[in-house]
Amino acid sequence: MKIIDIRKLSTAELATESTKLREEIALLRRRVAMGEVQNSRAIRNMRRDLSRMLTVLSEQLTKENM
Repeated sequence: MKIIDIRKLSTAELATESTKLREEIALLRRRVAMGEVQNSRAIRNMRRDLSRMLTVLSEQLTKENM
């Protein structure tokens, strides 16, 4: 996802999307470890998306608490 799309999401949506992405990363890691998937670069891209989501989520929570 692009940062513009992530910033449009609400706090609750970001929380659910980050949870889904964590589950997808765990599943993909297992599949890479078992040898089913050769593309480990997808894990890196998902981790970057997750970090973007968590950063925006943190920013939004900080703004809400002020």
